[in-house]
Amino acid sequence: MKSIYNFHTHTELCHHAKGKPMDYAEQALRDGCTALGFSDHCPYPAEFEDTWPHVRMSVEETPLYVQQVKEAKEKMPFPVYLGFECEWDPRYKSWYTDELKGRFGAQYLVLGSHWFTDGSLHRYIPECAESKFLNRYVDQTIDGMRSGVFAFLAHPDLFMKGYKEWDDQSKSCLKAILDAAIDLNLPIEVNGLGLSREPNSTSRGMRYQYPYAEFWEMAAQTSVRVICNSDAHDPKEVIMNAWHARDFAGRFGIKPEDSFLPL
Repeated sequence: MKSIYNFHTHTELCHHAKGKPMDYAEQALRDGCTALGFSDHCPYPAEFEDTWPHVRMSVEETPLYVQQVKEAKEKMPFPVYLGFECEWDPRYKSWYTDELKGRFGAQYLVLGSHWFTDGSLHRYIPECAESKFLNRYVDQTIDGMRSGVFAFLAHPDLFMKGYKEWDDQSKSCLKAILDAAIDLNLPIEVNGLGLSREPNSTSRGMRYQYPYAEFWEMAAQTSVRVICNSDAHDPKEVIMNAWHARDFAGRFGIKPEDSFLPL
């Protein structure tokens, strides 16, 4: 049987997912999982308390998350890893390295890059359809990739949810992300959750919000490292979405990494 792993798993502590770590681990066991990583949205310290509190755990909840992942690890016959999904801002770097990895023992961190800094604002990229925002978002994302903090880049084509069209602007932005990933030897993710969302109507026809076909056609012509994850927000998705992501990758002749060790 082929190995099937997933290193992008959320829990109810992020306020927009269902289930505890054990619920995901037990479903993963039934579905033939060979390695499972939890990467729920990370907490932020008091000085950043206004940083998206509605979609993440609090610092006070973090020990519970760590304990629940540990309990799943102790009961599963396959490896279970502790991680967090994070946004990038240089101000957060020491929090990620000293606290999430140091104090809480995270074995890996994922660069999610949902938001970008626009002056005093944090803008949510899937809701940004204007080209003027893309370069700023991509520059910040690549800065995060270069930080050395993250094990992989999740949904590198997430901004296509709002931007929608494959044109010179989106192509050049995604090529910049792709080139950075190759230079840094940093894996990028085919995201299974995006395959379950309502497609966008574009000038080229219907397209998944992400993963976006034209980007992955481009990626298939390169040496970029690719992993396929679920981005599970419900236990039933934990392995199913990972298989869907692999099926999508296979359409372009992309061979994802057979195993992935985030350490």
